[in-house]
Amino acid sequence: MNNISIADILELPVQERIRLVELIWDSVAAVPEAVEISPALKVELEARLAEFEANPEAGYSWDQVKSSLKDGSWRTA
Repeated sequence: MNNISIADILELPVQERIRLVELIWDSVAAVPEAVEISPALKVELEARLAEFEANPEAGYSWDQVKSSLKDGSWRTA
């Protein structure tokens, strides 16, 4: 394995740093069971899932979210 310092990474062009982050993220996402979550977060996620399952029509569609992000209306909601 090649050793590379943080300083060396920060000297890479932005596109190469983005690619490096993508590779790291993909390696983490490949083993989701290795990512530990706190008991409090697990409780919160389970509550949110139960709320969604009880009323899946509540909330906003992805198209609505994208639109509010694009037009900035999320700032006034």
